[in-house]
Amino acid sequence: MSSRDDQARPRGPGGFRRPSLTRPRLPASIPGDPGRFVNRVRGERTPAPVRPAEPPLGERLAAAREHKGVDLARAERDTKIRVRYLAALERGDYRDLPGSVYTKGFLRNYAQYLGLDPDDVLRQWRRERGETDADPVVVVPRGLDAPRPTVTIGRGTIFAVLLAVGVVVFAGYLGMQLIRFSQPPTIAITDPLDAVMEVSPTATTYTLRGTTIAGASVAIDTPGRETVRVTAGPDGRWSADVALVRGRNQFDVTATDADTGKTSPTPARVYITVPIGGEAAPQVSLDSPADGATFDAGPVVVKGLAQGAQTVTVSSAYLGPPAGAPASAKSVTPPPAPKPAQVAVGADGSFSVSVPLTSGRWTLTITAQSAAGKSSQPLTRTVTIAFSGVSVVVKLEGGKAWLKAWVDGKVDPRTGDGGKVIADGRSLVFTGGKTVEIRSADPTVTYVTVNGKDLGAMGDTVQPETWLYTPKGAPKKTKHE
Repeated sequence: MSSRDDQARPRGPGGFRRPSLTRPRLPASIPGDPGRFVNRVRGERTPAPVRPAEPPLGERLAAAREHKGVDLARAERDTKIRVRYLAALERGDYRDLPGSVYTKGFLRNYAQYLGLDPDDVLRQWRRERGETDADPVVVVPRGLDAPRPTVTIGRGTIFAVLLAVGVVVFAGYLGMQLIRFSQPPTIAITDPLDAVMEVSPTATTYTLRGTTIAGASVAIDTPGRETVRVTAGPDGRWSADVALVRGRNQFDVTATDADTGKTSPTPARVYITVPIGGEAAPQVSLDSPADGATFDAGPVVVKGLAQGAQTVTVSSAYLGPPAGAPASAKSVTPPPAPKPAQVAVGADGSFSVSVPLTSGRWTLTITAQSAAGKSSQPLTRTVTIAFSGVSVVVKLEGGKAWLKAWVDGKVDPRTGDGGKVIADGRSLVFTGGKTVEIRSADPTVTYVTVNGKDLGAMGDTVQPETWLYTPKGAPKKTKHE
């Protein structure tokens, strides 16, 4: 302050000068802004520091999303905001947004999702738009307080689910099939209800009815008659007409599963009796043998059904050698016929008897007798017991030769123990049950046929040889002399 000012300032009582009300000057030694210091003295507020330049809101949102490590598609799934609106927010292109009210809601939700301060984001948005008033913020219908975890279903997950469902379905199907395959089908007869019944003396047929599994094959067996077969319907019901004969008729019914092949273990059985008058003759039906059947060996089993009979008699007669037997068998003395076989008839009318027969063709005659002495019409069957021995035909061609033969281990009387010379062109037939053995002094002119099969010359050298022939198998060379 200058001396001129001091002199002009009025003095107070006692000669002291009054203080000046004008702004004092700061000493030159005080650093800083003099005006700032004066403002502090006066109690004025210190101005706020200059705010550093901040990035645009769009770049700020994009940077926060990239820092979060998600793309726009994932952000759309998490926030339920369309990707086109999220992209517009990050570009700062607010013209693509539906309106300021919805834009504020989008910004608030998106800021919460990205971990930003929603109020700070809205203030920056207003500043960038040049707005000063605070409009009410409308939140979109589905706001998020925090990001929700989502489950992404990919092709691998879908395949795994389908595979698991397929495995469960297959396991269930397999279990059902195992249960089905392990259990045989059931069978029941519903008509007649009683296992034993009697019908009219004039009845010749009856309709059996019953139940089993759907589609099963039902077999109705009757002794001495052909099996009747029917198929059950979709509901498992079946019916079949069966023939009746006089006396007691037995029917055994079984069911077979068409898919598994299993048959019901115990048949359903029913007896139907047709009354027999005192004057009626027995009736016979055969189950075996079939007419013209051939057997490898006896005995032959004769069985069937004789209704109204007490006994059955089977007699046999020899017709001749079997077809295909060697010519030597025709000259053999016919075997004696076995004695007639008689067997008692069972309560259900069934019978079975064995008849011993040797090789050849035979006729069997079956007759049934009732307790009153009535006889049935005889039934006949022709059967053949195949030839089971060995027949060797020896023929000399190109010269004579000395021969010796053994039949079933014994010397044949036609050659004797010392053998015999057989002329050129002559042939001999040797028939045995098990073996025929031939020794020739000249095998090259000795030709052999065994059981109709031509074997050619016995050997290829002019040296005595012995060969053994059997019904089956190749000839064997021996040292028998």
